Amino acid sequence: MQFASINGVTIHYQLIGAPADRPIIVFANSLGTDFRIWRDVIVRLAGDYAILLYDMRGHGLSDIGQVPYAMEDHATDLAGLLDLLSVKDAVICGLSVGGLIAQSLYQRRPDLVRALILCGTAHKIGTAENWNSRIAAVEKSGIAGIVDMVMERWFTPAFRRPENIAYAGYCNMLIRQPVEGYVATCAAVRDADFTEAAGRIKVPTICIVGDQDGSTPPDLVLSTAKLIPNARYEVIKDCAHISPVEQPEALTAIIRAFLSSIEEKSS
Repeated sequence: MQFASINGVTIHYQLIGAPADRPIIVFANSLGTDFRIWRDVIVRLAGDYAILLYDMRGHGLSDIGQVPYAMEDHATDLAGLLDLLSVKDAVICGLSVGGLIAQSLYQRRPDLVRALILCGTAHKIGTAENWNSRIAAVEKSGIAGIVDMVMERWFTPAFRRPENIAYAGYCNMLIRQPVEGYVATCAAVRDADFTEAAGRIKVPTICIVGDQDGSTPPDLVLSTAKLIPNARYEVIKDCAHISPVEQPEALTAIIRAFLSSIEEKSS
């Protein structure tokens, strides 16, 4: 395991190398998860690309840090980690809140970003009322009290079958996240709005969504793609919000095709 002190917070990360001429992809996970959600994508990309995974503050093995958070805190953490590792010109692949972090990073440090892969995310996610209700519910009853609601958005009915032992594992992942970090990140998502900033994105961008995504539905993700100049848009069939878990092969194929097109244009 690898750890770094960034902005006074211990950040858990993993760096997987590749030949020096290969691009590096940075994976930012979703609310209530840790970087293990990317495993089935990573095993399909390792060796062809350098890979950096990390747990955002308040998640996984990273510190909680001082709460509440703003999205800029998460973006500054990622920028600090990239600077520490001397990473520049990275492809940032973010899921859900990870996609908001990717957008915030681009606004703050465009020198670090070669391209954006925005999975199950948007320029703005949810309403203040909805996020405040979720925060209140978690503060009252813990994360366990919202598991069923969240899982209905994260995964299709086919994945949520009782006999699917992986489903039970992802329920555990959510429940075991630190409550303080979860609530603080809910507030950061609530307050993040990149509607205006999206039009200023100048790097190659693709927006990807599952056809049954209950957290960031296809219409919302499409609206984000339309805000970003020349952004691509892809829908993954038989998939809800956590695409790297539910449809890793399809997601990997889209990522590979997108990166290949970027490399062809730059060669």
